[in-house]
Amino acid sequence: MSTENEGNEGTGAESASSVPSAPPVPADAPQAHPQDAPPVASHPDATETRQQPVHPAPEQQAAAPAPAPAPAPEQTAAFPTTPQYAPPPPPQSAADAGWPPPPPAVPAYAHEAHGGGNGPVWGPPGGTHTPDAPRRRGAGGLVAAVVVAALVAGGIGGALGFWAADRNDDSGSTTVSASANPQDLKRDPGTVAGVAAKALPSVVTIEAQGGDGEGGTGTGFVYDKEGHILTNNHVVASAADSGQLTATFSNGKKYDAEVVGRAQGYDVAVIKLKNPPQSLTPLPLGNSDQVAVGDSTIAIGAPFGLSNTVTTGIVSAKNRPVASGDAGGGSNSYMSALQTDASINPGNSGGPLLSSGGAVIGINSAIQSTGSSGQSQAGSIGLGFAIPINQAKTVAQQLIKTGQPVYPVIGATVTMDEKSGGAVISDRGTGGTDAVTKDGPAAKAGLRAGDVITKFNDTPIDSGPTLIGEIWTHKPGDRVTLTYERDGKSATAEVTLGQRKGDS
Repeated sequence: MSTENEGNEGTGAESASSVPSAPPVPADAPQAHPQDAPPVASHPDATETRQQPVHPAPEQQAAAPAPAPAPAPEQTAAFPTTPQYAPPPPPQSAADAGWPPPPPAVPAYAHEAHGGGNGPVWGPPGGTHTPDAPRRRGAGGLVAAVVVAALVAGGIGGALGFWAADRNDDSGSTTVSASANPQDLKRDPGTVAGVAAKALPSVVTIEAQGGDGEGGTGTGFVYDKEGHILTNNHVVASAADSGQLTATFSNGKKYDAEVVGRAQGYDVAVIKLKNPPQSLTPLPLGNSDQVAVGDSTIAIGAPFGLSNTVTTGIVSAKNRPVASGDAGGGSNSYMSALQTDASINPGNSGGPLLSSGGAVIGINSAIQSTGSSGQSQAGSIGLGFAIPINQAKTVAQQLIKTGQPVYPVIGATVTMDEKSGGAVISDRGTGGTDAVTKDGPAAKAGLRAGDVITKFNDTPIDSGPTLIGEIWTHKPGDRVTLTYERDGKSATAEVTLGQRKGDS
């Protein structure tokens, strides 16, 4: 599992060995190459190339009048890629010719494939073909005839020709114009666009820079009107002690910020703007316990540094046990996460996961990736994980009040083996201490080293990380039921959760 905030990552801590995370190799945009373009025929006289001479009948050759004037420039330019049509032989007189003049000769169609077999193209017999030109039947012939009539008859012919062409285009059109009513451009509050428009002004892009040059980019959102911003611990950890933090809003305004408190185990942090604006609007917090699989989700963040990015999906699972952190396990975080297929990438960390109504239901924190090594950074494959907002809200209140987190505990050390079939209580605790704390909650419930915890209340437990994630969804003082196995026999124990202050 990878935490995925740093779009511009420096030399941050390594990810958990099971799911490494690394920056993506940007794909080059496709570029056009000159040799790919179709050749354009070059003619010294474009008019000669596109027009075919038409010879009058023998009895008319001797008395043929001067040829009709060439079309006006603007009329020729109207058909830059369509071959020109040869005009009919002019009549000796208006009486002999009658009205209207005969239509021009219909152009022949070339049925040979040109340029690699892209289909039939326009072209007069024996003329130069324009490759890949689309066929335009019916309307093109009518417009050409109208142009000839306009040249012979003068102004009134031109007016009639325009009317005829206009009628022809309208009669064959099936398009419908959209309404220009401003009311139609408003987005309803329940749409993705409506939710995004309301939430974006309350989402910030966080830039963290440590004194040693380590840092990255993540996301946060306005928690209250006092200027507190809720985000992930791994977004701000590099700048927590002697670094620099800035928060940039969607309108481009940037503010300096400082860390109020952070909880490494929960992967939650609270920062505060040093000079917050008066117009802050906190995002409404939902109830993550009431979320159902299949509910729509909207994620907002700065994936790979692209601020104010909105993606959508659904809640694809609940209570998903997730452990993320460095390979040594010294800074691991555990959560019973909301899983979503909304696209989440490095830089989305700390951003809000919203319901379809615009309420925050989680904090985007980690992604599952196919895993890679070297300089490649993990990207979205449709498996993103968010800290449920009910848990994050409790942690945020603790951090704002005391600056340190409070963790519920059972008073026993369990192994981190993910293939043990349960959470196995270790033989020894950290630093050689007892695995089961004397007079702690587990000891009082009769648990011993070697017991395998298989269920926490009604939730199956398959490993130590899963048990920790479930414990941390509760509060100190809560009573829970543990199911465990000892010597091949199953038993249950009622445990009142204790507490531990701060990260250790």
